[in-house]
Amino acid sequence: MSLKEKYKNEIVSKFKDNLKVENVMEIPKLEKVVLNMGIWTYIRTWNKDYNVLKDHLALIAWQAPTVRYARKSISNFKLREWMPVWLSVTLRWDAMYNFLDKLINIVLPRVRDFRWISKNSFDKEGNYNFWIKEHSIFLEVPQDDIVKNNGIQITVKTTAKNKEMWKELLTMMGFPFSK
Repeated sequence: MSLKEKYKNEIVSKFKDNLKVENVMEIPKLEKVVLNMGIWTYIRTWNKDYNVLKDHLALIAWQAPTVRYARKSISNFKLREWMPVWLSVTLRWDAMYNFLDKLINIVLPRVRDFRWISKNSFDKEGNYNFWIKEHSIFLEVPQDDIVKNNGIQITVKTTAKNKEMWKELLTMMGFPFSK
């Protein structure tokens, strides 16, 4: 059963029973998933073209990433205005559910010495943020093209109103939180 079907069939009914909610629109749901990959150190230290990382992120997310540029120059970092700094992909609807399904069931169990993800990475707006150190753990990335492993920051945005609802929603979806 896919993650979207699990949400519609199981999670919505559990939230209805637990929270005594009559309106289905009050039940928390996922809004979007944002993937960010920093490319500035890759460009600066390796003097490489970042199109390889752009292709890797496109393979991981099934969607072309956008390049984000520096807004101002910082001389200590040898950063000039309008230099590429990071890549970003925003996933919504089916792409979001498919990515999270792949992340939870295939990718995270492949991480070496995986010790779950932290419960304390929620912010005030209902976002859950976590970091993957190596983008090479995704099966889609060709291992021959990797010069240097880059990390990916993943943000999951929900519509839940408080921290308990956020944790409950993501736990029911199968996120491997630490005990």
